[in-house]
Amino acid sequence: MKEWWNKQKEKMRKNKKKNDKYTFGDFISDVLMWVPELILLPFRMIFWLFRGIIRSIFESF
Repeated sequence: MKEWWNKQKEKMRKNKKKNDKYTFGDFISDVLMWVPELILLPFRMIFWLFRGIIRSIFESF
């Protein structure tokens, strides 16, 4: 049992050392996720603004 426990602790230590680094691949994936959001955000804001204005105009009548 003690040998098994030591093996498990050693595996966890190795996994923690590998997972703490922020790699170039992580950076690329973050950029690829955020670029479309940053491009589409202004269009969404304009859409929400016009939708709110139109709703407020039609609700007043």
